[in-house]
Amino acid sequence: MRIRTFYDALLATMKQADQLGIWGRYDKLAPVIRATFDLPAMTRIAVGPKWNLIPPELQSMLMESFAHMTIATYANRFDGYSGERFEVEPVSEARSTGRVVRTRLIQSNGEPVTLNYLMRGSGDNWKIVDVYLTGTISELATRRAEFTEILNSSGPTGLIASLRQQADKQLGKSG
Repeated sequence: MRIRTFYDALLATMKQADQLGIWGRYDKLAPVIRATFDLPAMTRIAVGPKWNLIPPELQSMLMESFAHMTIATYANRFDGYSGERFEVEPVSEARSTGRVVRTRLIQSNGEPVTLNYLMRGSGDNWKIVDVYLTGTISELATRRAEFTEILNSSGPTGLIASLRQQADKQLGKSG
């Protein structure tokens, strides 16, 4: 299962976090995040209806900036290991827009954090298109509000710059 593979890579990276450093974690997580998440679809969903008004070359830059920011966020957030574990429910739930896979991050203190994933695809090629923090808060709905505000004030190039700044901040670069 794709999410189990992702979690295995995440745990392995967490266990080596100190030796790897932020860029090592980024390099280790990038291929598995790109294989697990449908980052182009997530970018389109987060941008919303304005996507079709953006020129193709800026769409490509937006997708790459969104992917870079997403990978940087995981590299920054999962920066150590103290006994955490991930649980994935064996059966996913069918939805009109795909399937929801329910998971939990069990923190070292035993407290669970619910992370559910909306997946789309066919056959063996299912990828994550949204993450529901605490089980109900859509990451992409939150991002869409943020992205719409930036697009309205600064256009696509402003959003690209914002995504790059967010990634740089996660990676410890000062801009």
